[in-house]
Amino acid sequence: MKRLVLLLCGLLSSTIESAADQPNILWIFSEDLSPFMGCYDDPINTGHTPTIDQLAAGGVLFQRAYMPAPVCSSCRSAIITGVMQTTTGTHQHRSSRFTNGVIVPKELRIHLPDGMKTIPELMREAGYFTFNSGKDDYNFHYDRRQLYSVGSRPNYQAGMNGWQGNTANHNMSITEDTWNARPDKGQPWFGQIEIKGGKANAKHVRAGEKLAEEAVPLPPYFPDTPGHRVSWTMHYNAARGADARVEAILKQLEADGELDNTIVFFFSDHGSNHSLRHKQFCYEGGVHVPLMIKGNHPALKAGTVRSELVSGLDISATTLAMGGATMPDYLEGNDLFGDQYEPRQYVISARDRCDYTIDRIRTVRSDKLRYIRNGYPDRPLLQAQYRDNKIEVLDLKRLHEAGELNDYQEQHWFGVRPEEELYDLAADPHQMNNLASDPSYNDELAKHREILEAWIKNTNDQGQYPESTAQLKATFDLWNGKPVFDNADVNPEYDPFRTERIR
Repeated sequence: MKRLVLLLCGLLSSTIESAADQPNILWIFSEDLSPFMGCYDDPINTGHTPTIDQLAAGGVLFQRAYMPAPVCSSCRSAIITGVMQTTTGTHQHRSSRFTNGVIVPKELRIHLPDGMKTIPELMREAGYFTFNSGKDDYNFHYDRRQLYSVGSRPNYQAGMNGWQGNTANHNMSITEDTWNARPDKGQPWFGQIEIKGGKANAKHVRAGEKLAEEAVPLPPYFPDTPGHRVSWTMHYNAARGADARVEAILKQLEADGELDNTIVFFFSDHGSNHSLRHKQFCYEGGVHVPLMIKGNHPALKAGTVRSELVSGLDISATTLAMGGATMPDYLEGNDLFGDQYEPRQYVISARDRCDYTIDRIRTVRSDKLRYIRNGYPDRPLLQAQYRDNKIEVLDLKRLHEAGELNDYQEQHWFGVRPEEELYDLAADPHQMNNLASDPSYNDELAKHREILEAWIKNTNDQGQYPESTAQLKATFDLWNGKPVFDNADVNPEYDPFRTERIR
């Protein structure tokens, strides 16, 4: 009996000691932010993103991190599960959503595969207090109270997908419903703080730091117009504003005595929303994001810079590993600091329907090349989309109608897209010289094609199947009244619903 008591005491002591050793983990999860920062050797913002640069210098900077999708809800659905959105059926942007003041009907709900749990659920099971003081934006049906210990939105209803108007942000202050809300201050916490990043424009830029409009040279795939110059410069200002937001969060952690025991991940869901071929598209600018991790952990040696290819899914797996949580075998990411870690040979990203715009793009990023496959090459890159009223789109259309675009811009934005694209990123960082038809690259083209084909088959990529009629109808109803739906040449998948509306 005495030996049993000692054994139980030892187990209890071990459990308490293990819990005490668990670090807090914070995701500073930015929206729409490309790595236009000093720590990424950006010549415009070097010296103007000091907090982010210091965060990187004090921990581990990943130079080549790529997200699973170039749009928020699809990407966030992947990151929060650690599984590609194309595997779970959450690949169509803004699906399984709260609409028209009612809970999503059963026939429109997207459910995660049986047995699959989200990262915050697994962290809660490991003893963590969890919160999210920003957006969820997940394309599946869930009860938010199962994911987060606190932080339910004012209009939250049990059983619905997140909160009323799931695409809204309902931002809170940095500390409300976050680490200070846990009853037991000794309990480790896992939290997500959304910052607006690229969507904040110049709102948070420090005094005297704002770049003048039109201050940054345009990449050559854009026509040189005032509207494009202002928009392109805006994202450099957004990175400076993000730096100020990160500084405020870190200062709050320090003031609350939480910083020393907190591992901080800083990353974005995808690239710039100010560039028409960054957000929502699978070029480098759409999926290349900043990623750095800093904290009191043996693996996080200050000044470490890693250049291997990294997937956003690795953030999910690494978080679970650092928190001592269960690592399900369905995870598609890797623990970046694990004993069994092996660098990736490639990263795959995918784009599907975005809002009402139907498309399918798949990409393979290998060490030196990017391969892109367009599922709808007959639909121009500039097909109808949510940005149609933005100055960048209006400028392109105006110049197109006037015949004033150069040959590349005319074909790229308004022509038939190639079924396959292949780019040498060192020689062609803007990805304008498509090597898919260059005989000297036949072997590389075949290799990347085979990688993608194997991935589609092995993961049963859900994007290879048509979206259900019910989901298309729901999308049509959500955007009903948009002039785009009056044009029968735009996304013919909606034709049956157009006919119903005419009647």
